[in-house]
Amino acid sequence: MEDPVQLEVFKHLFASVAEEMGVRLQRAAFSPNIKERCDFSCAVFDPGGRLIAQAAHIPVHLGAMPLSVQACLRAFNFSPGDIGIVNDPYHGGTHLPDITLVAPVFVDKGKKKSLVGFVANRAHHADIGGMSPGSMPLSKELYQEGVIIPPLKLASRERLNEALWTLLLANVRTPSERAGDLRAQIAANKAGIERMQSLVARYGLDVVMRNMSALLKYSERMTRQLIAALPDGTYRYQDCMDDDGVEPGPVGIVVAVTIQGDEVTVDFTGTASQVKGSINAVYAITLSATHYVFRSLLGMDIPGNEGCMVPIHLRAPEGSLVNARFPAAVAGGNVETAQRIVDVLLGALSQACPNRVPAASQGTMNNVTVGGRDTERGSNYAYYETIGGGMGAGPGNHGASAIHTHMTNTMNTPIEALEYAYPFRVIQYTIRRGSGGMGKFRGGDGITRELEFLQDAQVTILSDRRNTAPYGLDGGQPGQAGRNVLIRDQQEMGLGGKVCIEVKAGDRLRIETPGGGGFGRLNTKPTSD
Repeated sequence: MEDPVQLEVFKHLFASVAEEMGVRLQRAAFSPNIKERCDFSCAVFDPGGRLIAQAAHIPVHLGAMPLSVQACLRAFNFSPGDIGIVNDPYHGGTHLPDITLVAPVFVDKGKKKSLVGFVANRAHHADIGGMSPGSMPLSKELYQEGVIIPPLKLASRERLNEALWTLLLANVRTPSERAGDLRAQIAANKAGIERMQSLVARYGLDVVMRNMSALLKYSERMTRQLIAALPDGTYRYQDCMDDDGVEPGPVGIVVAVTIQGDEVTVDFTGTASQVKGSINAVYAITLSATHYVFRSLLGMDIPGNEGCMVPIHLRAPEGSLVNARFPAAVAGGNVETAQRIVDVLLGALSQACPNRVPAASQGTMNNVTVGGRDTERGSNYAYYETIGGGMGAGPGNHGASAIHTHMTNTMNTPIEALEYAYPFRVIQYTIRRGSGGMGKFRGGDGITRELEFLQDAQVTILSDRRNTAPYGLDGGQPGQAGRNVLIRDQQEMGLGGKVCIEVKAGDRLRIETPGGGGFGRLNTKPTSD
């Protein structure tokens, strides 16, 4: 019989391990993307590779990370002091810049070593090679996006694989920064190992293992209760990506959510086939987005572990936009298509529980990468940023403005840190007033961010919701679509949502991000804040 008090204690103990890993990773990291924007995630797993606890980091990382751990478990056996590394999207990764390190936790049990579980972290590296700086290109195949790392051992029994280390750093534009970030990831896992070992030393191996299993069962039970409280039926919704960055025209995503008793089937049959451009999502991304949506609906302080997914059955047709086949390009699937998957799932579930689901948020991460040669410092650089926007209004609240939503949970790069590290300056960074959708409750406003380049550089933008607007619900109006503009010689030139351009010193880039959808029909005037 579960001890509810002890279960609550261990829920927080396991989560604190992941949180401490994140603190160490952030403090030790070299790149602004990890140190300032916190583009990383940390988690704890049981001996079978099942997610037990996670920190409040990046949803798209955390839902997919179990597949990376399981890919390593299939590829090799772990010994004390080993470190697995993987970024291959077709082996549990999301896109190539996201590198996952997996380490086992062993404790002494008599004369033997007993496996307690695993700790893992995933961090977005600002460059991992490929055809454009920042490794978020307008690619047509995975090979163009950077170095592909299948499940390998970065270290064996605490001895670093020097050959692999040298090979990785030889294929990136900023090797010193990559080395620093990888060492920070190694240090984060060491912190996790130490904390898990201290839990075993304090409570005993049997108690720790028993509470791992109990937390999985508890989360499954609470998820089943949530599903059982929803009306049975099949709820459908569809939306689209603006384009794939290679060919014009919308790319549709279709979902049917079938609720029956305490189980649910999420079926993406009817979604467009995989495309030439880089917005394809691998299965891990679609699973992660589905996990996120249902976990959010719980609305309670329930552990976000693998137990939450047991009653949820996912059907994502192979070869479609939401389950692409190798070697389809996927750099944008993780950051852009993941957001639209959330939109269609919430659109479907708004029919089942309209009092709990908000209107669409901005629906894009507004990815900007800039790279080149810093002539003053005599070194290469690669800058990556996602830009926030408007949150959708809910059935009882306005949407927040200028914030990251849904599958991303990063911070922004502070202006001072950005201008110190890179050869450009921030001209404007403001809330895009009036971009949120009107309604009884207003959608949040987006952001306007304008950069001036001090040297020639290459810029890649991966963004969406430039042609289609974030939807409103219950009579609320949609938010405004986003807009990308290049300013050269005081002339404004509109850019597409997905572009790669060469900029000159003195050029400016303005990104106007979408607002969130409104909720509820507007009678006379918006509800006051």
